[in-house]
Amino acid sequence: MSKVIYKTEEQIEQVRESANVLSHLLAEIAKVIKPGITTLSLDKLAYDFIHDNGGTPAFLNYHGFPYSLCISVNDQIVHGFPSNYEIKDGDLVSVDGGVNLKGFISDSAYTFGIGEVSAEAQQLLDVTKASLYKGVEQAVAGKRVGDISSAIQEYVQPYNFGIVRELVGHGVGLHLHEKPEVPNYGKRGSGPKLEPGLVICIEPMINAGKSGVRFWEDGWTVSTIDGKLSAHFEQMVAIRKGQPDVLLNFDEVEKVLNKK
Repeated sequence: MSKVIYKTEEQIEQVRESANVLSHLLAEIAKVIKPGITTLSLDKLAYDFIHDNGGTPAFLNYHGFPYSLCISVNDQIVHGFPSNYEIKDGDLVSVDGGVNLKGFISDSAYTFGIGEVSAEAQQLLDVTKASLYKGVEQAVAGKRVGDISSAIQEYVQPYNFGIVRELVGHGVGLHLHEKPEVPNYGKRGSGPKLEPGLVICIEPMINAGKSGVRFWEDGWTVSTIDGKLSAHFEQMVAIRKGQPDVLLNFDEVEKVLNKK
């Protein structure tokens, strides 16, 4: 979409309902994701779960994308195709999904560390997720997109990880991708002003090595240019005065992971 779409209170609550389905889907994935399971089986789980809860997968057939989930493993950053690949101990698996519930769209991603991951991989997961939360803190009325972007960048830079620049967060709610774009780097006080009624996805994509990316011939998959690991976390936030209204947090998925 070429313009910013502000939502009414009623619309925001309907987006929240869609986000609730997606939150529980990520929790269902957390229950089963383990070494030996294929990424294609996770995609089938998502398709069935979303339909069982009255929705449709927002990603399926979006500009021709052929799956319900984007599943990106290790050096893949985003938009990976589910396949017969069997997940292995030590893998990083980013699961990015979307739900269309009665015309209202949710979008979120979580990167799972499978079994025993390396110290570097764990640090990458921790830093990427923490940078998301730093960005979310800035998502309040009166701030600007650049305040979110710079908060993420300032948190990540001391770790010498690469911040992906070719891919960004975005508005969401009535369409999967709306204005404004929300980069993961930038200057405080710059960019569009955050106004009440705006719903955005904040989604740092952070590489263990260089920030550069490689686009695959499948037209979708994006991986790191140097073959090093990448992590991706994404939450939806409605802009309000005073404090951010997180429409989709990770409470459900982390409740499952903490029991494992």
